[in-house]
Amino acid sequence: MEVRSALFAVAVAGFAAMAGSSSAAESDGVASRGGDCEGRPTGMKLIVQVGQLRSNQGEVAVTLYPSDSHRFMAPRGKLMRARVRTTAPVTQVCFYLPRPDAYAVAVYHDTNANHDFDRNAVGLPGEGYGFSNDAPTKFGVPTFEAARFRTGSDNITLRIRMRYPR
Repeated sequence: MEVRSALFAVAVAGFAAMAGSSSAAESDGVASRGGDCEGRPTGMKLIVQVGQLRSNQGEVAVTLYPSDSHRFMAPRGKLMRARVRTTAPVTQVCFYLPRPDAYAVAVYHDTNANHDFDRNAVGLPGEGYGFSNDAPTKFGVPTFEAARFRTGSDNITLRIRMRYPR
């Protein structure tokens, strides 16, 4: 049981980094609703569709990570983040990608819009979350390799299933 508690502590730390502090690359606007994308305009777009949302409450935070596995779920490791008002059952966000490469995406449903990934009394996730490739989270946050996806020079649509704590 102690091993499982330690693994959940690692997961909570990763989710805290995902919700974490702002940086110059972060966007907290609701720009993607009108077809606008986050980031510097390029010829490549990543459209992230977050599905199976339980409600229209709050916001959905979508974080894009670059191909450096050490930056995945690390404080200040993100490439870009967008926060948009929730539209259940599917919320959509768009990012301009700098170049064809490998990326990973992490999302959470910030139901109270406090810009924090809330946890319950024992430190387990209190809000919905998900990852690209539906990467497994059985004993903590997934690895970059499990969440990684590759892009070419075309636009790409990524569908992410929101998971909620039981």
